[in-house]
Amino acid sequence: MFVDKITLICKAGEGGRGCLSFRREAHVPRGGPDGGDGGDGGSIIVVANEHLNSLGHLAGHIHWNAERGRHGEGDLCRGKSGVDSFIEVPPGTIIRDAEHGHILKDLSEPGDQVVAARGGRGGRGNKRFATATNRAPKEFEMGQPGEERRIALELKVIADVGLIGKPNAGKSTLLSRLSRATPEIANYPFTTKHPNLGVVQIGWDHDFVLADIPGLIEGAHAGVGLGHEFLKHVERTRVLVHLVEPSPMDQTDPIDNYFLIREELRQYDMELDGRPEVLVVTKSELTDADATAELLEEATKKPVHRISSATGAGLEDLKKAIMKTLQELDEST
Repeated sequence: MFVDKITLICKAGEGGRGCLSFRREAHVPRGGPDGGDGGDGGSIIVVANEHLNSLGHLAGHIHWNAERGRHGEGDLCRGKSGVDSFIEVPPGTIIRDAEHGHILKDLSEPGDQVVAARGGRGGRGNKRFATATNRAPKEFEMGQPGEERRIALELKVIADVGLIGKPNAGKSTLLSRLSRATPEIANYPFTTKHPNLGVVQIGWDHDFVLADIPGLIEGAHAGVGLGHEFLKHVERTRVLVHLVEPSPMDQTDPIDNYFLIREELRQYDMELDGRPEVLVVTKSELTDADATAELLEEATKKPVHRISSATGAGLEDLKKAIMKTLQELDEST
């Protein structure tokens, strides 16, 4: 189950109570205070795990609690600290305070982490209060309560390359041909309801992560057709591969479809309008594919690749073109 938004309730552990104790041994008069400190409560930590690509595993686990700290004991024994609880999420997950809305951290890289709720500090034992004028203190501290916080998790897919285009442009099929990903594929619009990721290998030492972004429609920037849910995943891609279908099922004009998608990207985020783009006409086995590619080149003044996921034509050249674009982007930054 793919989930890209979820709210969790986090309760960190309480700190242990400090101990009120005096040393009592035969032949040791006035042994003095020996109460140990309480242990700190466990914290709840959110950490990015590169082996995850969805928040679905958290759907049945809304409440998260960390272990409380143990109480201090006599003989200056400090209480054991509570064990931290770790919430694993995919890279690209934004952690927000659900009540106030501010971002706690954007976990963009594997291993990134943030403390969602901090454990309470353990209380001090009476030994801590001993002074030159108060050698037998009876003061001690209770442990501090652990933080309690509701956090909102939102996943925005991180990939090197994003496949964009109208529904049924062939994005899922292309992903399955270029990588080992196995997205659902069918001959009707909106087969893809969520992003799919695949790793494309080029030779022995080059690869990139490819994301199949669900098809965009007119009005997507305003939320039409789950537009915001789809467009937010485009934000985290470095290069866009724009697929244009030469003979759309809805009888629309393929050139108009290209500019419609470009406008939706611009309306959603101006920065996306300047994102590096590789233009592709799919289904080159169709008779009108060459004419569509020529018209698209004339309208955009950009080179257009012709591919067929059915026959494999043009796929190797497309992979090399994407890799070259990524390398040029790395050199320019």
